[in-house]
Amino acid sequence: MKLYEICFSPTGGTKKAADMLAEEIGTEIQSVDLTDFSIDFSGISLEEDDIAVIAVPSYGGRVPGPAAERLSAIRGNGAKAVLVCVYGNRAYEDTLAELQDTAKQAGFRIVAAAAAVAEHSIARQFAAGRPDDQDWAQLRQFAGKIRSKLSGGDLSEPAIPGNRPYKKSGGAGMVPKPTGNCVKCGLCAEKCPVQAIDPHDPGKVDSHACISCMRCISVCPHSARKVNRAMLAAVGAMLKKACSERKECELYI
Repeated sequence: MKLYEICFSPTGGTKKAADMLAEEIGTEIQSVDLTDFSIDFSGISLEEDDIAVIAVPSYGGRVPGPAAERLSAIRGNGAKAVLVCVYGNRAYEDTLAELQDTAKQAGFRIVAAAAAVAEHSIARQFAAGRPDDQDWAQLRQFAGKIRSKLSGGDLSEPAIPGNRPYKKSGGAGMVPKPTGNCVKCGLCAEKCPVQAIDPHDPGKVDSHACISCMRCISVCPHSARKVNRAMLAAVGAMLKKACSERKECELYI
């Protein structure tokens, strides 16, 4: 039996939650980075006795398109899957339902699911510092329940909330651009999950390809990529009411 952590985490919050859960379920974790566009995901094949923690962020209540596409290429072959969606303390809406459908179509058997909170990738004042110790305690307890379920041979699929058809996907609303501190090192282009940035001129961004994941901002060693301040302030004001009250992990088993 192998334990896989299959994760789409452009800014690290989703991976932090996935790591917490995976490390409590098993050891010798094999990581699959769904943000790495260079991987041939069709070449990844699990076995029936394997376990996978599949984690994605919620973008506007949906699974990020590239994450769904890349997960679909993996061959689950009946491996057991624990689904994780991570959101910025607003709402995850249809993300878990879409992730459930995508994983099942790839051949995984869903045995548990969790919606966890992490720092909002755009308006970072919301859910700052999360997942935190309280989240960790909940996920650790949940991992114990998953272990007990699997050791008892229970492969039943939990009831997971969400709508079908899913809510309509939104376009990229926030496209980061370089500031005067940019030295054109090309790291942002190299790490962009969707190759939206021109490696020769980081100022050129394909706004249709960009998914507003903020990876380029998080990896820039010179803090030389930003989003428009006025737009950022508007997003913060829009999210303030929905995101200010602390939300807890929602767990399904």
